[in-house]
Amino acid sequence: MQIETPPAEKPYEKPQGERRGLVIINTGDGKGKSTAAFGLALRAHGRGKAVKIFQFMKVPTARFGEHRMFEQLGLPVIGLGDGFSWKSQDLDHSAQLARDGWEKAKVAIMSGEYFMVTLDEITYPLIYGWLPLDDVLATLRARPVDVHVVLTGRRCPPELIDLADTVTEMTLVKHAFRAGIPAQRGIED
Repeated sequence: MQIETPPAEKPYEKPQGERRGLVIINTGDGKGKSTAAFGLALRAHGRGKAVKIFQFMKVPTARFGEHRMFEQLGLPVIGLGDGFSWKSQDLDHSAQLARDGWEKAKVAIMSGEYFMVTLDEITYPLIYGWLPLDDVLATLRARPVDVHVVLTGRRCPPELIDLADTVTEMTLVKHAFRAGIPAQRGIED
């Protein structure tokens, strides 16, 4: 490890633009995309802002750690899917759930009632062709000016990345699963 001298001067100038709603994307093959989005949702909720979270691949009855905590905090999380695609009994039904879920998410975004709307794992129904990318892009462009939208998932379409204000790509360096360690409660769920 190389030791660095801490900066003695502020390394940037304060931006002069107006504050407005942002489109924020967490993508890539590394772990932490949803976790980072949930952190933003908690930060906004902690500031008294209205937040809504939609999970495109989770079932409405999911009870992972985040669901339990968000329930205690009164932060709504809406499961829109039927789980991992490889577990689906009917991919046409999975696709319809995604389309129905997108309509709900679109209403929340366009309502202006929410400071932040999180679209967790939305990239999967997009890249599977279940959702029309043009409609998602049009909604993000037409949303009320103060609404922040956070999108997560692997292989985010380049058109969304071009539209976004902030994009973070989580890079997989190492993962315990690849070393034969199964998913663990409190880490993966």
